[in-house]
Amino acid sequence: MAGYEYVSPEQLAGFDKYKYSAVDTNPLSLYIMHPFWNTIVKVFPTWLAPNLITFSGFLLVVFNFLLMAYFDPDFYASAPGHKHVPDWVWIVVGILNFIAYTLDGVDGKQARRTNSSTPLGELFDHGLDSWSCVYFVVTVYSIFGRGSTGVSVFVLYLLLWVVLFSFILSHWEKYNTGILFLPWGYDISQVTISFVYIVTAVVGVEAWYEPFLFNFLYRDLFTTMIIGCALCVTLPMSLLNFFRSYKNNTLKHNSVYEAMIPFFSPCLLFILSTAWILWSPSDILEIHPRVFYFMVGTAFANITCQLIVCQMSSTRCPTLNWLLVPLFLVVLVVNSGIASSIENGLLYTLAAAFTVAHVHYGVRVVKQLSNHFQIYPFSLKKPNSDLGMEEKNIGL
Repeated sequence: MAGYEYVSPEQLAGFDKYKYSAVDTNPLSLYIMHPFWNTIVKVFPTWLAPNLITFSGFLLVVFNFLLMAYFDPDFYASAPGHKHVPDWVWIVVGILNFIAYTLDGVDGKQARRTNSSTPLGELFDHGLDSWSCVYFVVTVYSIFGRGSTGVSVFVLYLLLWVVLFSFILSHWEKYNTGILFLPWGYDISQVTISFVYIVTAVVGVEAWYEPFLFNFLYRDLFTTMIIGCALCVTLPMSLLNFFRSYKNNTLKHNSVYEAMIPFFSPCLLFILSTAWILWSPSDILEIHPRVFYFMVGTAFANITCQLIVCQMSSTRCPTLNWLLVPLFLVVLVVNSGIASSIENGLLYTLAAAFTVAHVHYGVRVVKQLSNHFQIYPFSLKKPNSDLGMEEKNIGL
């Protein structure tokens, strides 16, 4: 598996023809964040590789996740009567979240500034974004947590899926229309949550116990905003963009089956993981919510990355992701009662296996594209023309 090549020759040929096409209509992004990022990017030295900026932002998101996991492992820290997360942690998480968001906004500008834009850069950026979804949502959960003043772990599981489907919806659009319509919810959520983290440090988690309006609690506002944004903004805009492409006869896939293939694996992942939760002998989500979320988010990230490779290379999306096979077997075994006593161990094993598989996928894809385009992924230095990339051993 060490040298396995995930990107086919057909896909590599498709990457050669790829042209970036994106539309951003979000007023917050256009009139506030982009001018801000245009200023910030000038601070970076011109020798700094855009992919290094992208990866640094991703690591900050992961660090926030791990930091909150240490101080709030079971999501009860914000509940009344429990030891709360220290105020300084909220400040650190808020600042780092905004820095990560800023780095995600300037990496592309750094690429254009240094004339180093490549399909690999876009794939690397969006691929890490797909994995960041679970880290971001689960970290935010600690603001309210569970208990009498929070939301249940199952409600958070459903909210996580709302975010995941909102993310993949944009790439489903591009798979069918050839244009990436950047979602409004991303910028709004990043700025808002970064601010809420800081506010939490100032007023304390107890402030979120109080009703926002009448008997409408802040936790209800949190839930309503996520669902409302998905149903009233993200989904309608995606369907509108798809319909416009259909009317203009510019859809890349004319049959309904081919157009909907990208949803098959995510839907099956949702069905399998939900079945596990509902039929779990030990109530697995209540016992290990953080690990379960991580397992689902990692599998989703792998599915999404394969979709991104296909939409960028104009090739057919795979119908099913192979990670769903072991998940199906685990769910089948656990829910049949055969291995209910080792359910916890199976969850941890599956989460670890998915992580290894996804990291291997990412490393090999980056390696392949780096070789193909004759570039270093984390450096602007160009390989010598008389040396092949394999001879240079570019560090992945």
